[in-house]
Amino acid sequence: MKTLGRLLLLIVIVGVAFGVVFYERPLWVAQQETHFGLFLHHVQSNYVMMPEGRVHYYEAESRIPGGGIPVVLVHGLADRDESWAPMLERLKRSGFHVYAPDLLGYGRSPKPADSDYSISTQTQFVADFIQALGLQKPNVAGWSMGGWIVLKLALDRPDLVNRVVIYDSAGVHHQVGGGRQIFHPTNEAELQHLADLLEPNQKPLPHFVLKDALRHLSEGQWVVDRSMDSMEGGKDLLDARLGGLTKPLLIVWGSDDQLLPLAIGEEMHGLDPQSELDILQGCGHLAPKTCPDRAAAVTVDFLKENPPPSGGTFTLSRSR
Repeated sequence: MKTLGRLLLLIVIVGVAFGVVFYERPLWVAQQETHFGLFLHHVQSNYVMMPEGRVHYYEAESRIPGGGIPVVLVHGLADRDESWAPMLERLKRSGFHVYAPDLLGYGRSPKPADSDYSISTQTQFVADFIQALGLQKPNVAGWSMGGWIVLKLALDRPDLVNRVVIYDSAGVHHQVGGGRQIFHPTNEAELQHLADLLEPNQKPLPHFVLKDALRHLSEGQWVVDRSMDSMEGGKDLLDARLGGLTKPLLIVWGSDDQLLPLAIGEEMHGLDPQSELDILQGCGHLAPKTCPDRAAAVTVDFLKENPPPSGGTFTLSRSR
């Protein structure tokens, strides 16, 4: 009985300790859960030396002979490679060899104090990543700011890439409602407003999650601010260049995206009429994370079809 009592006491102490950690650092707990889930799915956490330093990336290799079709996933502003976890697992199962790096200044990659973190700088960073791993013309896919980066890469260095996929992408002139301040939240109300724009169909975030998220965002805010300085400068806008894209392009968009509305995806499709536009009904800006089944399905179809699809707009309902 004494041993059983001690065991119960230990369980209570561990439970209380976990509760305290979860309340104080919910994002860290969620991150560890993601890491463990990726580990269970045999997704490797790797580093590669590049001109910019030691860069972290996730690698998910299909078990088919040859390792699968290569695809590089590029995350967006104020994000990191873990956000691709749902897509990494699904693309791996579909026969792809997937690489998802932390961009310069984000996650576990270098954060040089003298970088401007511009679209041009990040585009060169992704080019360096592809070459550092010795990848031969992989497909490239980008989400939000990452879409802008892979589009610029395909325009600047078509020799490095095969096909291009973008999800709710930036890259053409658009004035975000509320201006750049929405990317620099200083209190819980402002952060909740940003969360509502990113995913309008989700419940409000709890106080303790907002508190931890504000702390986390403040640590890398200077990188986000420099990226915004560059993007607002307009130097890397692609409005006048998209028509010259020579690579097959798939545009995937959440119908309910409030941050970068569907009209932007339709504009991009108009600038490149050979592109395919797939609209995910009921999804917001975080479609690859909150609607991964449909996002992965259209991605797989596009990257595997030969010859690649050309033109057309399709709407995918929630049932797919």
